[in-house]
Amino acid sequence: MAMATNSPQDTSKTEKFDWSNFTLKGYGVVNYYNYDWDTDSTKRNEFDAERLNLYLGYHFSENIIFKSEIEFEHGGTGVTKEFDKFEEFGEFETEVEAGGEIKLEQAHILFKIRPWLNVRVGRLKMYLGLHSKMDEPVEYATTYRQEMENELLPLGWYENGVELSGRLGQNRNWEYKLYVVSGLDGTGFSSRNWIKRGHQTRFETVFADAIAFAGRFDYYFDDKNSIGVASYIGNSSPNRPKKDLSVDAYVSISDIHFDFQKEAFKLRGMFLYGILQNAERVSEANRNLSNNLNVKRTPVGSAALGLYVEGAYNILSLWQKERVLDVFARYDYYDSMFKVEGEIFDNPRWERSTITGGINYFPHEQIVLKAHYSLRTLGLTEENKERTFSMGIGFEF
Repeated sequence: MAMATNSPQDTSKTEKFDWSNFTLKGYGVVNYYNYDWDTDSTKRNEFDAERLNLYLGYHFSENIIFKSEIEFEHGGTGVTKEFDKFEEFGEFETEVEAGGEIKLEQAHILFKIRPWLNVRVGRLKMYLGLHSKMDEPVEYATTYRQEMENELLPLGWYENGVELSGRLGQNRNWEYKLYVVSGLDGTGFSSRNWIKRGHQTRFETVFADAIAFAGRFDYYFDDKNSIGVASYIGNSSPNRPKKDLSVDAYVSISDIHFDFQKEAFKLRGMFLYGILQNAERVSEANRNLSNNLNVKRTPVGSAALGLYVEGAYNILSLWQKERVLDVFARYDYYDSMFKVEGEIFDNPRWERSTITGGINYFPHEQIVLKAHYSLRTLGLTEENKERTFSMGIGFEF
């Protein structure tokens, strides 16, 4: 009887692993802050390794691309356990070695179908306002991101869902983005930051009893000059951890933004207006939340308003073009309790205006050294001044 033999493995089907399909990009920021605040005379000066963001991508093909973003905030986070044998019976100790955060910000697949139609699916960035388009340190002027937007909107607004995007028009001057994504959680809303902390990050999973819709349209005069609008609407009531609010609490936000650059001069700005439905009922429900939820539990405004305008000029362009030294000035105005409902007190401290001036020096196009001084007034009174001097370094690669 003939013995069956195993044929050798067909190695012709084995494909060589191609590292060129991977991409790695990133940016980082380290800042110093010096405070002189009438509102908090004990506020201490700080160093902050604010963030290191890494983007890892993979190209399955020219038209199917994976993108991820991992963010290390304020030095990351770390906990260790040690055995101390010099205690009476020996003792295990747990130490918090770093108090920051490590977060998965993005993880999605991009399908490039046509120039006018691309589809992203997964966890993706929401493009409202300007800071979503200018979130790397070489793109924004101050050491920290744009103040008005940072106080009223999630600093990095990432949601789970689907994005449709593309370029329209004969010259592809029009760009659109449309979203169907996970909604906000109203338990995080507060007097100071309006809906900012309603971004769902406190639990392992994101509640999806209510979804949200958003859109953005920009017109590009050229690569460096654009104007556009964006909007968002979603019900924040169903996504609360407990079903403790029986009415709808829709959040609607609209903004107008522009970014103009001509040679050494830059000018950008934004106007934002937002409405929260049934803000008094939301505030009442939030007052009864558990301490363990770690939320503010303060009254919430039924409307918020914000605007800013910023100009910068590269003074080195007067002598040479190899280096950039931008001198900038910015004005922010925002009120997280622009309107209130019922018996909610319209606290004037949350009407804020800030004048900021500073410099950005670029020893390399991917590295920036920054310094700025800001004077914030709360409630438009002379007694509530917050003066901050800050300097730092940012980079991208």
